[in-house]
Amino acid sequence: MPKPVVLLAEQLSPATIEALGPDFDVRSVDGTDRPALFAALAEANAVLIRSATKMDAEAISHAPQLKVIARAGVGLDNVDIKAATTAGVMVVNAPTSNIISAAELTCGHIIGLARHIPAASASLAAGEWKRSSFTGTELFEKTLGIVGLGRIGALVAERMRGFGMRLVAYDPYVTAARAQQLGVELLDLDDLVAQADFLTIHMPKTPETTGMIGQAQLKAMKPTAYVLNVARGGLIDEEALAEALAAGEIAGAALDVFTSEPPADASLTGLAGVVATPHLGASTAEAQEKAGVSVARSVKLALEGDLVPDAVNVAGGVIDPFVRPGISLVEQLGQVFSALSQSGLVSLDIEVRGELADYDVSVYKLAALKGILANVVSETVSYVNAPVFAEQRGIETRMTVEKESPLFRNLTTLRGTLSDGTVLSVAGTLAGTQMVPKIVGINGYELDAPLAKHHIVMLYADRPGVVAIYGDVFGRAGINIEALQVASSDTTDEALSVVTVDARVPDEVVAEIGERIEASVVRQVEITED
Repeated sequence: MPKPVVLLAEQLSPATIEALGPDFDVRSVDGTDRPALFAALAEANAVLIRSATKMDAEAISHAPQLKVIARAGVGLDNVDIKAATTAGVMVVNAPTSNIISAAELTCGHIIGLARHIPAASASLAAGEWKRSSFTGTELFEKTLGIVGLGRIGALVAERMRGFGMRLVAYDPYVTAARAQQLGVELLDLDDLVAQADFLTIHMPKTPETTGMIGQAQLKAMKPTAYVLNVARGGLIDEEALAEALAAGEIAGAALDVFTSEPPADASLTGLAGVVATPHLGASTAEAQEKAGVSVARSVKLALEGDLVPDAVNVAGGVIDPFVRPGISLVEQLGQVFSALSQSGLVSLDIEVRGELADYDVSVYKLAALKGILANVVSETVSYVNAPVFAEQRGIETRMTVEKESPLFRNLTTLRGTLSDGTVLSVAGTLAGTQMVPKIVGINGYELDAPLAKHHIVMLYADRPGVVAIYGDVFGRAGINIEALQVASSDTTDEALSVVTVDARVPDEVVAEIGERIEASVVRQVEITED
């Protein structure tokens, strides 16, 4: 079997390639050379990028085999997530790889502003000796205002507390208990900007946060205050910031990110009192290595057919190890459900019972839809786009989780209403210490059939001799029966047989069996794995 192709579209650390291991065909291309990128994407199963390569809809359209786009960093501005999702392509990044580097750069800028280090260095390099021009201020007992007390904001607080600074923060999603744990006083934004001697912003860029430090906030600050942005360009209104600096409304600013990168001109970066760096938040050897290794591991999981829980376009969340074995079971139950369906699916209920009720099993919804739709739609179905396809087809999906399960330690049932008005259910469990996946129910018929690659499911009038009839047909066709389950019902006069065989049964043999036993249902069920 050929190895999956992993395309490196930008320079990544040697540790990234080492983390991929020997099981992949690793190729390189200049991601900024669009024709070369498109040609290389034709055979790629995964592509690893940084910030220079644009994986937009056009690029994705040139990658029919692509399963994952991995951004070795935090930002995803250069990835069309919607186009990737529609194509079933998983998008992963390394959201925690640069948090220490970004926090340390923030702290460096705070110190640099307080002591005028960049300007003093430039003056000395120009042959000047102007000690009196660079009188600074101590950080001790000054107020540091932190807008956004997430991972980076918390790291900044932790580090600057060592300088004896008073720490205040604005973050509507942080509890008072968490702030107290960090030694931070929570304020509203108006109070924070008025009290801060240094203000640093660490928020995601959204329509609500864009320009959140604008003219009104800057005017409310002390004339001796400094502002910093090492998060995302545009969180601080750059035009308002330039005006505030020119008017002396604040003392200075440190910027690592900009609305347009690189900045179109020096109207802001060239102002006195501004310290600017070219987006260096993640530019440490350690951060780059962490990012590369992190996404390499995600790529391995994705190409092995596993679910990457922190993929940005998969609503799965962190998956507990106890939940993980059930993902494959539920996907396979979905394939059984699809094979037994005689008309389109209108609504689907995923019912989870037993010990699993204590865990987050929301990922089972993705697995069920992936299994059901895999042989229904012409496009490749993945954990990423399965909900998109379900929505497009008007399939209503619900999930219920209950502790009570009288017969099994864990039980998952897929119950769907079909367009012809019928209801179909398929139930399965992970049995024993080996967690063996089994089918334990189809439409109320109780079974104990291990899931295998090839099954024939039959429903027919319950009478003696039927097993001998279809056994004879299988034998004459050279089909080996590996397992057999027959279930009867208290409410109908029909029996259900699930026959496990060692290979796909020719269609004409399936048809002959249906005729010979006068089956109301005879279906071939094939379980495939990514």
